[in-house]
Amino acid sequence: MALRLDAPPILHTVPEAMRAAVLFGPRDIRQLERPVPRPGPGEVLVQVAMCGTCGTDLKIYDGHFPLTLPLGAFTPGHEWAGTVVAVGDTVDEVAEGDRVCIEAHHGCGRCDNCLIGRYTACLHYGDASKGHRATGMTADGGFAEYVLHHVSALYKLPPQVSFKDAVLLTTAGTGLYGLDAAGGYIVGYDVAIFGPGPVGLMTVQACKELAAGRIILVGTRGSRLAMGRRFGADHIINAREQDPVAAIQELTGGAGVDLAIECSGAIETPQQCAQVTKRGGKILVVAFYPQPVSLDLSAVVRSDITIYTTRGEGGNNVKRAVSLAAQGRMRGAELVTHEFPLEAIAEAFRVMRERVGDPIKIVIIP
Repeated sequence: MALRLDAPPILHTVPEAMRAAVLFGPRDIRQLERPVPRPGPGEVLVQVAMCGTCGTDLKIYDGHFPLTLPLGAFTPGHEWAGTVVAVGDTVDEVAEGDRVCIEAHHGCGRCDNCLIGRYTACLHYGDASKGHRATGMTADGGFAEYVLHHVSALYKLPPQVSFKDAVLLTTAGTGLYGLDAAGGYIVGYDVAIFGPGPVGLMTVQACKELAAGRIILVGTRGSRLAMGRRFGADHIINAREQDPVAAIQELTGGAGVDLAIECSGAIETPQQCAQVTKRGGKILVVAFYPQPVSLDLSAVVRSDITIYTTRGEGGNNVKRAVSLAAQGRMRGAELVTHEFPLEAIAEAFRVMRERVGDPIKIVIIP
């Protein structure tokens, strides 16, 4: 393996070994010393500044996620940002010293879906021999000091975008990709967003910047709803205090919203989305669920409602998120409520699961 001969002077000496969190079984994650990988053609080695945690990480931690690497040899973490320290052959898009954020998914580039840009739905998902990589899911991820990623899924950060902002840009890309797939043009739309977690809160900001009419945010935790208000939600509804369907119907004069976005992953919310969407409107689902959900599909059909689903942060939408953050129009750092060192990653997962201290985004700092 050769590094670029025309690279700028070495800014960082890459060590032979690093600390990494390795999953050995359900809820059994340990900090180990592992070899630092070296980049091959098209690959970039990044020194991790921080890596966010999300609900998918809990599924992986619990052993309920498909196509991960073997236990005892797998490092999770798919929301990371850091600094380039080495590049492989053919890489000239980034250089040592560049600060970068990521898309988690790099498709194979050769299947039908990848050829039309739907690389988060790569038909060779999980097949490294075909070139697919999903960092922290089907390939080693960012709960480590160093991580490899394909150059096509990296984005250089402008100086004004901090790592705390950057670690939320993958999350922002999820909402932006969903909006993109659902038509994108939401100027003047009434939008209901279910779930004020990181995805929902970044989606509130996206809808605001895309000039939605009224933005209605539904959730169960007052602190997150209040943050959504600061980010641009016009109305907030605490589902523990009032029926969200009735509240949204009242706000819209019984017509319903043009677009309902389901970010919560609660099993009752897809049906609520169907009940609050106007005739001919749209539902966008970006969440995952712990079990099958019930949905009155006949009612959806009778109302000529279109349902969209998207996985992850595809469609080059992290690039759009970087641009919004650089312009000061998308804020991520405010969502980072807890920081843990790598050696305390198990405690971080406990805090996340049990909601100790009302966390929004927990980050791991190697």
